[in-house]
Amino acid sequence: MAKMEPNTIAILTSNDTKHTNADDVMGFAQNNDLLYLSGIDQGNTTLVLYPDAYKPENRVVLFLEEASEHSKQWDGEKFTKEQARELSGIKRVEWQKDFEKILQLMAFEADGLYLGHNEHIKRVTKDQQTQQDRMIAWCKQKYPLHEYHRAAKITRELRPVKSEEEIALIQKAVDISVVSFQNVLQRCKPGMKEYELEAELAYNLVKSGATRHSFKPIVASGKNACVLHYNENSSTCKDGEMVLMDFGICYANYNSDTTRCFPVNGKFTARQREVYTAVLNCLKEGSQLLKPGMLPRDYEKAMAQLVEEQLITLGLLTQEAIKEQDPDKPLYKKYFMHGTAHYIGLDVHDVGLYSRPMEAGMVFTCEPGIYIPEEGIGCRLENDYLITTNGNLNLSEAMPIEIDEIESLMAQ
Repeated sequence: MAKMEPNTIAILTSNDTKHTNADDVMGFAQNNDLLYLSGIDQGNTTLVLYPDAYKPENRVVLFLEEASEHSKQWDGEKFTKEQARELSGIKRVEWQKDFEKILQLMAFEADGLYLGHNEHIKRVTKDQQTQQDRMIAWCKQKYPLHEYHRAAKITRELRPVKSEEEIALIQKAVDISVVSFQNVLQRCKPGMKEYELEAELAYNLVKSGATRHSFKPIVASGKNACVLHYNENSSTCKDGEMVLMDFGICYANYNSDTTRCFPVNGKFTARQREVYTAVLNCLKEGSQLLKPGMLPRDYEKAMAQLVEEQLITLGLLTQEAIKEQDPDKPLYKKYFMHGTAHYIGLDVHDVGLYSRPMEAGMVFTCEPGIYIPEEGIGCRLENDYLITTNGNLNLSEAMPIEIDEIESLMAQ
């Protein structure tokens, strides 16, 4: 509220529940800006903020869907006003059916409106309409002469720096991931399907009380690991192959994102060991660059150089070829074609500007990789790091990553 323009109202809405076909639904995931500001994880919810309202009771208003006897019978209870007050700390809670009437009593006193929208570099909004889109259209039709502002500009400034409570929830998500990975290592054997390893992740997720996968897990054996977003998870894990497993846990709406690689038969081949060691070296050296003041652009440039050096060591590139390369089409991109750090929090790729220097309290991934399709080897290793005042803290430190540790666990 302190960052809003004078005499403006912010309106933040919940997400829709998405349907599959007929009457089935995909499940509900709350709009993360609304969740961040209110703590309410329920559909058909609206938060109205008007810090300069003349009447104090109009400065923060939470609107909820009122449960009917019919909806209770079929879908269960919804928040009562008392429960919502207790959870959110918001004193004034009203029913959603009164939103239009109450807003109108406030809107003509205000000069402008802040509205939410899913502004994200990874989000493709073409041909999609959301609750936020409908709110924007409704407000502009109802209040065409007001000034309009973007709530996302404020929330993307606030959300990257995590509170202690948020860090604890991300750590909990990572901790669940650690156990999941250990279970996979102890059960993997030649002839298993990739989805059988995925099932180990799902089992521990549910058993641990997590909300859901952060994203559909990538369980890619052999050459499948060279497809960055492979998630069919239907191939057979063959003797002599390596598995790349990129997965995350969503716990209380906060996410982890980790990647590990391991040999199907429990023993790395000489070449797998070379490639794995190269990527691990990049992770160890590159993660030290995650510290306050570092610009993501400079970090990514340094990471690319680390990978390039390892590609020379592996015999995939030569110094001579690199000297003659087109600087706009660097040769390393044949084997390493993605970025290595992204914000993580309420979203797996959390909101935040990559033109902003890193600050204490931010959480980033570090995920270098090397992919060699002609050898059927793809390797990526990923940890989650909390930026601290003097460097960073590896939240996924407990997840096995050293070759000897992985082989020892697989032998048990």
